Amino acid sequence: MTKAITDSNNSVQKVAIVGASGYAGAELVGLLSKHSHAEISHLVVSENSDSEGKLFSELHGRFQGVCDLALEAFSQDWFDKCAANLDVVFFATPHDFSADWAQAFLDAGVKVFDLSGGFRLKDASDYPKYYGFEHADTNALAKAIYGLAEWEADNIANTNLVAVPGCYPTASLLCLKPITTNNLHVENSLVVVNGISGVSGAGRNASLATNFNEVSLKPYNILQHRHQPEISQESNVSVIFNPHLAPYKRGLLSTVTLQLKIGVTSAQVDQAFQDAYANTPLVRIVKKWPEIGNVAYTPFADVHWQYDEEKHVVVVSCAIDNVLKGASSQAMQCFNLSLGLPSEYSLINS
Repeated sequence: MTKAITDSNNSVQKVAIVGASGYAGAELVGLLSKHSHAEISHLVVSENSDSEGKLFSELHGRFQGVCDLALEAFSQDWFDKCAANLDVVFFATPHDFSADWAQAFLDAGVKVFDLSGGFRLKDASDYPKYYGFEHADTNALAKAIYGLAEWEADNIANTNLVAVPGCYPTASLLCLKPITTNNLHVENSLVVVNGISGVSGAGRNASLATNFNEVSLKPYNILQHRHQPEISQESNVSVIFNPHLAPYKRGLLSTVTLQLKIGVTSAQVDQAFQDAYANTPLVRIVKKWPEIGNVAYTPFADVHWQYDEEKHVVVVSCAIDNVLKGASSQAMQCFNLSLGLPSEYSLINS
């Protein structure tokens, strides 16, 4: 059993981050360092990482004096020594690592927040095609809750294993779900999702293909991107997903186009979004098309839509920071919900 939280106003959770050296891991360190209910106990890297033994602040200089913990290498021995003393682990790891190790942490009484894709897809048969491995634990996969905080708050609060959504799916689903959950769309019609992300979405490890000086605006992995089945699964519609890489650091924009049923009015579309996001402080309904510059380095998602009643077509855009709302700050929302706190706790006005 996961260790019970008896008093969310006073409990302090002992936390480990596995994969702490990357962009998402670093942002988690910054967020957890400010969180009154979290104590970072361990920062962990892969077993053969050349970062082992270095101070976290050596890799990410902006955290000097904020978090100067040494980076530890993950191993079975590390797990045996440390897991029993933890309350929470965040995985910012390769997808197959989380699939291999999540259940071991759960068995040790540790709640798991997985920022990888190891538990996002419900169908185990999708993993070889989209992630390149056979899923190691279909029992854990069946128990995992998808961590889109604005839509799954109750389920997140009552699970021990949260699959934190991908960055493109987060922005895309915030656009899609007000429409699809209200059945305003034409069933089996073409749903197109176009996404643009900065180079930080590719991770910290160097690659010529994602080198800032080499990148121009370009589509990639068309009709085969691993986020396509995730978006389809969670929106309950089959989507065509067109990702693009752009030469800037932070931020992501998704724009979706749907055909709506004859008779659906602009007022119905507006009401669907108001009902979904009127009481969600981190999703902001904005009056013009969203801009990445307004959300970069923040936990916010900005959403805007336009509906053509004559053509029965709605276009919705959402802008987020791909490393924060698309990864680390959304993981923190899920962590907050698990403690019985508002999902935005410690993320705004802190």
